[in-house]
Amino acid sequence: MATLEDKILGNKLQNYCSSSEDEGGESDDDRSGDEEGGEVTKSQVATNAEPPPINNWTGQASNTGPKGVLEDWRRFKQLEAENRAELAKERIALAKKLTLTVKPEREAAQEKKKEEIEDELSELMDEEFLLQYQKQRMEELMSQLQKVPKFGVLTTLNSQDEFLNAIDKEDPKVTVIIHIYNSTTRACETMDGCLNILATDYPTTKFCRIAADITGLSRHFRVDGVPALLAYKGGQIIGNFVQLATELGNDFFAVDVERFLIEYGMLPEK
Repeated sequence: MATLEDKILGNKLQNYCSSSEDEGGESDDDRSGDEEGGEVTKSQVATNAEPPPINNWTGQASNTGPKGVLEDWRRFKQLEAENRAELAKERIALAKKLTLTVKPEREAAQEKKKEEIEDELSELMDEEFLLQYQKQRMEELMSQLQKVPKFGVLTTLNSQDEFLNAIDKEDPKVTVIIHIYNSTTRACETMDGCLNILATDYPTTKFCRIAADITGLSRHFRVDGVPALLAYKGGQIIGNFVQLATELGNDFFAVDVERFLIEYGMLPEK
């Protein structure tokens, strides 16, 4: 049977909490559980809190210290170099394109002129255009022929004034051919006969004759220089042919004189 002291002590034992236990910490089970829990927490923290790579720059400095500033500067210079390289590639590509497509101004002008000539030729090949052009050209020639005086005869000049007037007062479009002759020379007589025929065949050309004595030329010329033909147009001499007996002989024909004058451009070709 329990005594009063047991009763007192027993109650104290049941309800007593040791200060040493409170102060001494946790039990072994509690400590082991806490230690295991502490290890798990540290490993999780180590896994989830890995530091970002040093070179992984996102446009904002994660480190404001000297290393962060240097890394930002290196990245900036890298981007700047990449931009310059890209711009250089674009410039080279544009230069090649312009080299292939742009033509020199001289070559472009030549091509334009060639196209214009081809257009003109295509128009000329048109039959209707050709007919219209021929008709217009014939009208122009007929109009010019109507304005040009006609002669049709061999005119004799009897003085130096007539000689000068026959040249200076004639229409500038008229060719004046003057035969300087000597009546005692056989070749001069032949030349007069030929010019009479040519005056009829070429009515728009003025044929004249004048004696060598009237012109005041030297005796040597009057003997050896005839027959001579002088051609004028617009008051200017365009042909001077002397000693034609040497060229044509004493006996020749109108066709020979005609061929000779056409060859030197004194008569138009029929």
